[in-house]
This record gives sequence, structure tokens and C-alpha cells, in this order.
Amino acid sequence: MKAMILAAGQGKRMRPLTDEIPKPLLTAGGISLLEHHIINLRDAGFTELIVNAAYLGSQIQDFCGDGSRWGVNIAFSMESEPLETAGGVVHALSLLGGEPFLVVNGDIFCPYPFAEFLGLAMGSGAAHLIMVPNPGHNACGDFSLSEGRVTQPLSETWTFSGIGLYHPQFFADLPPGKRPLKPLFDAAIREGRLSGQLWHGRWTDVGTPERLYLLNDVLAGAFS
Repeated sequence: MKAMILAAGQGKRMRPLTDEIPKPLLTAGGISLLEHHIINLRDAGFTELIVNAAYLGSQIQDFCGDGSRWGVNIAFSMESEPLETAGGVVHALSLLGGEPFLVVNGDIFCPYPFAEFLGLAMGSGAAHLIMVPNPGHNACGDFSLSEGRVTQPLSETWTFSGIGLYHPQFFADLPPGKRPLKPLFDAAIREGRLSGQLWHGRWTDVGTPERLYLLNDVLAGAFS
């Protein structure tokens, strides 16, 4: 199974930290967010990785190289401008192939046990999302879960972690260009094609300098 790390965003909310460095290369616990993902994916058995890049994309390419220093193969999906999540996946479909693939946001920190995905059955056109308890900056959540299915928000809501498994047909017939994921999720919910599960482990959406500083403090305490 292949995995894609989304690393093309501009990180505007992280400025000035991202004025000269792309957000996935910011460090947490002395290691870049991007390298955390590469190592975690490799250790889970993922060796074929695709990384998309746009903003300061040459830095992403130079940092990753071909992936051999981690024992993986890395291919790049270069974008002239950030295409948002769904647009970035559509742009990379030729690299991802015809089997289900994992996608993880490059600007989160989450030691998720990715090996769980390797044995997960995936129907044509379906997707499976990892949800997390709502953080303070997204207190209302994104979706609900009911018997393993993702639904529109009900009384108890959860936040989409930025980690998902997708069948290529989930993105079928979509034209190239900028495209968010939310409309695709909404359509899949209506059609019963969106499953999910809840993760209670450590997860941080590193969206602001303050969250990055807090994450570094947490990791410093964990590793001390």
C-alpha cells in the first residue's frame, strides 16, 4: 500500500516561522514534522511514499531526496500552486496507482499505528477516516460516528484528524485544479461510502506557532 504525505500548503497562520521554510519542515522534538511521518510510516511497513509540494517545494525535495536514508522510496507530486487536499490527491493519482492508499496531512503530529490500515478492506469509491476528540480550536467538531460510519454532526462530534484511507475511485472523474475534501465527504456520507474510527492517542494540528511551541514542550517532557 502506498502513502501520501500532504506538504504543499503555504502555512500562512504559521508566519513568520514559514516565511523561509515550509511548514512540514518545522521541527517538533528536534525532528521535522515531515520526518516524523516518514519514520512512522516506514516503521508501519509503508515503503512507497508520495509527497506533494508547492510552497518552497524545492526545500521539501532537497530534504527528502529519494527517501533512501530512511529505507523508503519517495516520489514527488509537484504543484505550481497549492491545490488543497482533494486537488492535491487528484494531481497525484497517477503516482498513487489503482489500489487503496493512505493520505496524511503533513502539518499534524500523530504517532498513529499506521499498520492497522494494511489489513483494512476498502470498497470501491469508499474512504475511511481517523477521527480525534475535538481540540479547543475546533470545539464544535466536524462529523459524528455511528456504528463505524461517519455522519453529519449529531449530538456527539469529533474532528477529522487529517489521516484517511481512500480508494482511488473516491476521486474518480474529478477535474484537475484546486479542490477541498469537505464536499467529497458530504457526498460520500449521503451515499454511505464514508467509514471511520476514533483515535484517542496524541494528536496535534500544528496550525499556529503557539501550538508548535506547546508541542515541543510536551515532547521535551516526554523524552526527558
